[in-house]
Amino acid sequence: MSRKLILTGAAVLCLSFAVLAQKRPQPRQPLIQIAILLDTSNSMDGLIEQAKSQLWKLVNELSLARKDGQPPRLQVSLYEYGKSSLPSDSGYLRMIAPLITDLDQISEKLFELTTNGGDEYCGQAIRQASSGLAWSADNGSLKIIFIAGNEEFTQGTVDYRASCAEAKRRGIIVNTIFCGSQPEGARTGWQDGATAGDGKYTNIDQEQKPLAVDAPQDEVLDSLGRELNATFLAWGEGGKAGKNRQLEQDKNASSYSRQVVSERTMAKASAQYSVAWDLVNGVREGRTELSGVADKDLPFVLRNKTAREKRKYIEGLYTSRQAIGDKIRTLYLERQRFIDQQLNGTSPGNTLDYAIIQAVREQAGQRGFSFR
Repeated sequence: MSRKLILTGAAVLCLSFAVLAQKRPQPRQPLIQIAILLDTSNSMDGLIEQAKSQLWKLVNELSLARKDGQPPRLQVSLYEYGKSSLPSDSGYLRMIAPLITDLDQISEKLFELTTNGGDEYCGQAIRQASSGLAWSADNGSLKIIFIAGNEEFTQGTVDYRASCAEAKRRGIIVNTIFCGSQPEGARTGWQDGATAGDGKYTNIDQEQKPLAVDAPQDEVLDSLGRELNATFLAWGEGGKAGKNRQLEQDKNASSYSRQVVSERTMAKASAQYSVAWDLVNGVREGRTELSGVADKDLPFVLRNKTAREKRKYIEGLYTSRQAIGDKIRTLYLERQRFIDQQLNGTSPGNTLDYAIIQAVREQAGQRGFSFR
């Protein structure tokens, strides 16, 4: 056989392997879905404060998750229940946000919450969340309900056991978080609710102030967070509102502590932070085709530019975002090491974030997720 034929055959073989590699299905991005059901009756102001201040810490914890080497996509839903100003025919229950990836919207809704007296129908809240949301049909997805409150779990006409059984049939885990002592939560049905939902029962102190430690890295992280914002390019319908929401949630974080600001900065640099109004990620991920966007819908900086100029500008923003993100991740790890030294083994506290993180880590492991 001639050398030319051998080389031609080798080329064809390499091309065949390349075609097969292109056709080989890519692994599906793993999915974590979490519905948080918060009691917003009179005594729950402390619980709401913990939820507002600890959201970004929870996001950062979930950003460590991997399945088949991939970071998961995170969707969060938010409900409130037990507030007398909510309609009685709905069971004093309201879905605040469906399962969404835009965590700025979740933060915005948390900061809008208020409390007043009412009846807390846990069974009805669980049933509504398990049947009323767009839960994934993929058995490999992690689907979790967290319900938190401090009144008897047995209130209302909907049996919580039936609601938890329905959730289990859908592959949804029900975790219960009682705001009070462990024995009282067990006595009032919260522990039994977790057992019925194949979940974890935890008790917390809703009045405890979350631990906040200032660190030398906070000032630079705050500055990098503002630089990171400049790499998000708002466009189209809802773009301006989305950008304003991003900035407003920065302010909300700063109303708590420097630690919360640093945690939000890190969350914005993670794979879990996804906003539909950002043109950079839209183009990079193939959700938005620049050629199909009218000039009037583009940000002013991209108008009247050639297709090549537009793409070059967007690629430049993406490169900047990656570089800033690397700096943020490095500083945040340094910050974590500093905090660990300052705490020197001190317990982080019996608060909402600890309860959620412990349950998610345990249950994610059962679905093939790991945390690095």
